[in-house]
Amino acid sequence: MASRSAARRYRHALWLLTARDLRVRYSTSALGYLWSILDPLVMSAIYWFVFTQVFHRGKVGEEPYIVFLLSALLPWMWFTGAVSDSTRAFVSETKLIRSTTIPRSIWVARVNASKGIEFLLSLPVLAVFAIATGAHLHWQVALYPLAIVLQAALVYGIGLIVAPLVVFFRDLERAVKLILRFFFYASPIIYSTTALPDRLHDIAAFNPLSGIFGIYRSAFFPSQLDWFEIAVSAVVTVVVLAIGLVVFRRSEHRVLKEL
Repeated sequence: MASRSAARRYRHALWLLTARDLRVRYSTSALGYLWSILDPLVMSAIYWFVFTQVFHRGKVGEEPYIVFLLSALLPWMWFTGAVSDSTRAFVSETKLIRSTTIPRSIWVARVNASKGIEFLLSLPVLAVFAIATGAHLHWQVALYPLAIVLQAALVYGIGLIVAPLVVFFRDLERAVKLILRFFFYASPIIYSTTALPDRLHDIAAFNPLSGIFGIYRSAFFPSQLDWFEIAVSAVVTVVVLAIGLVVFRRSEHRVLKEL
């Protein structure tokens, strides 16, 4: 009973913190919710123009290319936003962390939750473009919950690693931003893993986002569903989450002393 009550309090606190983040983010902006979709829309428009109007795209993606882009760019915004914000999860909430007895992992979880909700709120934009371009919806859309669970676990694991480490190594915050910039081009966002040379295909599978993005895309492009990539993504995600839990537990007390 005690553990169930503690879990209930944790979920309640997580919801309150997540709602606070969303409220602050949207209430201080005139455009509010629109900002969460403008960034991927602008990026999609740029890449669509470059690869369809300026250069011959070849086998980089599938038609309609704008849907192909958005189906990976939207979850990418969740990934990069949550990982980037996790670097400030402790540093930006020092007073609250010191004055509350809530499990400290909640400060990482609420970043993941708020960015995940923004991703869900952006899905209607993908639906609008799919309808406008005549993209067909396939049964693989039923696998969306699997992709969401995998991505949430992956982002949470990475957050548990970077959040405490940034407290000790402040330069890590900038390093993470550089790594994310590299990871954007190393992930199948503007291209498909099927467009890669055979020697790189298996290597790309070890990027956990390959299998996750493949699930998202398979709702409109069934050929993007690769069970090998999904299996590798699941294994890598479990490993990252396990490492994150170990790193967080071993550094939690030192983080509290450092803050």
